[in-house]
Amino acid sequence: MPTALPHRTEHIKAVGNVLATVLRPVKPSNLFIYGKTGTGKTAVCRYVFNRLSSAVAEKGFDIRFVYINCRLAGTEYRVLSELCAAAGVAVPFTGVSKGELFRRFQTAASRLNSSFVVCLDEVDALVKAFGDDLLYELTRSSIGSGWVSLVGISNDLLFKEQLDPRVLSSLSEEEVVFQPYTATELADILRERARAALRPGAVGEDVVRLCAALAAAEHGDARRAIDLLRVSAEVAEREGAERIEEQHVRRAQSLIEKGRVKEVISSLPLHSRLVLLAVYMVSRKSSETTSGTLYNTYREYCVSLGLDPLTDRRVSTLVSELDMLGIVACDLVSYGRHGRTRRIKPTIPFDEVVEILGKDEALSQFLDGLS
Repeated sequence: MPTALPHRTEHIKAVGNVLATVLRPVKPSNLFIYGKTGTGKTAVCRYVFNRLSSAVAEKGFDIRFVYINCRLAGTEYRVLSELCAAAGVAVPFTGVSKGELFRRFQTAASRLNSSFVVCLDEVDALVKAFGDDLLYELTRSSIGSGWVSLVGISNDLLFKEQLDPRVLSSLSEEEVVFQPYTATELADILRERARAALRPGAVGEDVVRLCAALAAAEHGDARRAIDLLRVSAEVAEREGAERIEEQHVRRAQSLIEKGRVKEVISSLPLHSRLVLLAVYMVSRKSSETTSGTLYNTYREYCVSLGLDPLTDRRVSTLVSELDMLGIVACDLVSYGRHGRTRRIKPTIPFDEVVEILGKDEALSQFLDGLS
């Protein structure tokens, strides 16, 4: 993690002010942090955790700060296993019920008389896959004289709509929203990274500003800006160039975009890949892809594969997720008295999608002979 977080001082203060009650020591309010990818949410949370962890240790309080990335953990079992590990409890990789894991965590925490501030990063991934029961249990957990305080982090600004009202009222006691970085802010971040990672004179101000502008155009993503500068440096080095030039940035941008698209599509669940395939196949035959035509094509694919189709409402949600990922684009079209429908458009060249989905054994049969 970087030692400095440019342009996030106010966010550090906001998160720190909510959690600073641990210094008394009093349980902090549960906190929810929102913002798009690459806006500094994780870095700020870990920075505040590190500072407060040192401060409570100096005061002799047993308050443990636990960071868990729910997407990487993958399951509720792994999340609970990491909580148990923070309480000093070893658990087997499998074979214990979630209820038993939670009981072991509570028992150990009570015995230690410890309290926990737990950050659940990408918590939306956990809730989408398994529901919000674990969040509910954590928000109302009792561990003797100690307590559990939650910090949830999500890229999805609509995530709250998926939560049970009981969970929502407990989890969103305090909220902090991270706005995307501006091009000027991204340029400051890149200058700092360049000073730390590149030799003097390897990158000019024009390249820094170009990388910042390109990343700012894509939702102000600092990670994207840093990756772009890094890959540009790698391209320049491979070509034996003394300095990073604009052409290196342009080539790096193309490499990153192809890699990102492949990673995103390859990691989609099966039904999301089927919906994506339907969008692209319908778009080849028609100038306009609507929700109805998309759903009919998706159903045909499911029948061919022996799968039960999802409801049209669930497919609509999957389309929204694809839109959020940037691999389709949606807009709402009004037909006056005849109502409204959603129009879905591809955003990636068809041959790239064919290349990626064609490697999927289940989907390749629908792509034979296409390019």
